Amino acid sequence: MARIAVFDSGLGSLSIISAIRKICKAEIIYYADSKNFPYGEKTLAQLNSAINSTLTRLERHFCPDLIVMASNTPSLVLNISKPSVVPVKPPLLQAKKISKTKNIGILATKSAIRSRGLADYIIASNLPKSIRILKINGSNLIKLVENGEFLTNEKRCRRIIKNELSESISKNNIDTITLSSTHLPFLTKLLKKEFPNVRFIEPGKQVAQNVFKKIQHAQSKRNSLKVFTSGNPAALQKKLLKLRIKSKVRSF
Repeated sequence: MARIAVFDSGLGSLSIISAIRKICKAEIIYYADSKNFPYGEKTLAQLNSAINSTLTRLERHFCPDLIVMASNTPSLVLNISKPSVVPVKPPLLQAKKISKTKNIGILATKSAIRSRGLADYIIASNLPKSIRILKINGSNLIKLVENGEFLTNEKRCRRIIKNELSESISKNNIDTITLSSTHLPFLTKLLKKEFPNVRFIEPGKQVAQNVFKKIQHAQSKRNSLKVFTSGNPAALQKKLLKLRIKSKVRSF
C-alpha cells in the first residue's frame, strides 16, 4: 500500500492531490501548513527551517513512501535532495511546445521569481534562444485562494486578476503562463475568462506522473485522504466543505 504525504502552506496541495488521484491509487496524507502561509514571503532562513521541520515531522509521524513538496517556492529556493521528496517546478518544456509568440510567463510567489533557484532552473531547461521568459509576481492572486475569496467573490477576484496581469501580458505579448504556485490552479477558470487568448499551464499532471512512476508497483486498492493542518482546523474544514471535500480536518 502506497502512502503519500502532500504538503503546502494551505490549500495549494489540493490541486496536486487532485491530479495524483486521477492516475494513482494511494493513501494520501494532506498537510496544510497554514501557520506558515505564505511560504513566498519568508526569508530563506525561515523557509528552510519551516520546510525541514515539516519534512522531519511527516517522516516520523506518518512514515510515507513519498512526500510531495507541493509548493514551487521551496522546490525552487531550497536544495532538498532526498529521493523520497517530489518537488513541484514550472512546466517550462510544456509551455515551450504550446507558445506561439515564444513569450512565456512564470506566475509565482515574490520570493520564487526573485530566487537564484528559478534562474538556475530556467537555464537548466535549455530553452531555445527564441524563447523569452517573463517572471510575474502572483502573490496577491495566491492570497485570493488561501483566504477563500475565489469561492465567494468572483467579481472582486476577476478585477484583481485583471489589474495584476493585464500590463505584463499585453506589454510582452505573452500567450502562455505557467501557474507556478499550487494555489493558482484554483483560479484557472477566472484567469481564462479574463484572458481567453492565453494558455495557463498547471503543474499537477507532471507531478502526478512523477509520483506514479515511483509507486506504480505498490499502489493501494483505493484512494483515501486524511487531512491535517498547523492552523485552525475549523477554518480549513469550512473551505474544504465549499470544495465538496468532507474529510475531517485534524491538528498537526
